[in-house]
Amino acid sequence: MAILTKSNNKTPLGIYIHVPFCRSKCQYCDFYSLSSKDDKLMDGYLNAICAHIKEAGALAPAYKVDTVYFGGGTPSFFGAEGMATILTYIRRSFDVDNNAEITFEANPDSVTDKLLKRLRAEGFNRVSLGIQTDDDEVLRKLGRPHTFANAVTAYHRIRKAGFRNVSVDLMYGLPGQTLRAWRETLEHVLTLNPEHISCYGLKVEEGTPLYEYRDYAKLPDDDAQADMYLAAIEMLKAYGYRQYEISNFARKGLYSKHNMKYWTGGEYLGFGPSASSDFAGKRFTLCRSVQEYISGIKNQDQIIDEVQEIPLRERAGEYLMLRLRTFNGINTEDYERNFLLPFAPLEDILEKNRDFGYAVRTEDGRWHLTPKGFLLSNTIISDLLLAQDKSAPLKRL
Repeated sequence: MAILTKSNNKTPLGIYIHVPFCRSKCQYCDFYSLSSKDDKLMDGYLNAICAHIKEAGALAPAYKVDTVYFGGGTPSFFGAEGMATILTYIRRSFDVDNNAEITFEANPDSVTDKLLKRLRAEGFNRVSLGIQTDDDEVLRKLGRPHTFANAVTAYHRIRKAGFRNVSVDLMYGLPGQTLRAWRETLEHVLTLNPEHISCYGLKVEEGTPLYEYRDYAKLPDDDAQADMYLAAIEMLKAYGYRQYEISNFARKGLYSKHNMKYWTGGEYLGFGPSASSDFAGKRFTLCRSVQEYISGIKNQDQIIDEVQEIPLRERAGEYLMLRLRTFNGINTEDYERNFLLPFAPLEDILEKNRDFGYAVRTEDGRWHLTPKGFLLSNTIISDLLLAQDKSAPLKRL
């Protein structure tokens, strides 16, 4: 089961905990989760993940954990006791920074004063609350087990418990949603004054219930979604939120440090069924079954579904794909030094996109996409990757 190797470098490390339990499954969700409360299964999961954390920590003594993120599923549905136990094992097994960002995701229906008080006392310092929309009828159609009033109540409970870094998740492009309705959702959420807002366009994934009736769901088309996206950028900027990634906006300095690891090539370890890791030059994904995960940990069997060592040129492609999701973007020095490939062919493409208003070169020489460029990011990045594939490596100095 072990794949980690010892390292002599004191490298920042993120830890992701996948909690695969939900009260109910949303119509659009394609993440691995189970919509039931099976106490025996939850106990088995807790024992397995704690054992897994203990094993991994012993193999990574020189890493400094600076972010911990509990996602799902619905971690708040799993409960405070289980999350507190997992965090304790992380602290016992890894060197955790005293100022680490420690986040948990929550749905409004599972937020209680008792849960929040316990998690705040345990050291959790950031909450990501899934609101999605202020339209109760749309929430019902999507299978969300809460109303907007529930969400507002949950938000105020989070504040009352002492959390000073709160993110809310919103979705646009929902069934029957208009641009005016989306603006009203943003207006209502902005009255809460969260530190961070994520705005995601609805994607209809094959294998989800929504996919089966997508033709009858009155989904906004691509142009309508684009209008909603640009409206969100305009409104949030007016309220003091900085867009630092395609879908994410934050008050100054309050971006998601954990998620930035994904977009900037940082190292992270994932625990729990279906969790992914990028660690010590390898990327690996765990089995997509909580039963297999529990059994694998207990019996020391294989729990890794896929493992890859990423070649340098492929890492260069990831640098382009992920960094261009952010407003920090890319630059010549980083690219050529780290990947030994010429930046000039990429700059030619970026300059052409600058002429169309899709890309910007900052005074310090960095390139990033504009909001309109983000809408075309797949095409732009595809052009950059094609140019990269044709490039001959630079000679080492």
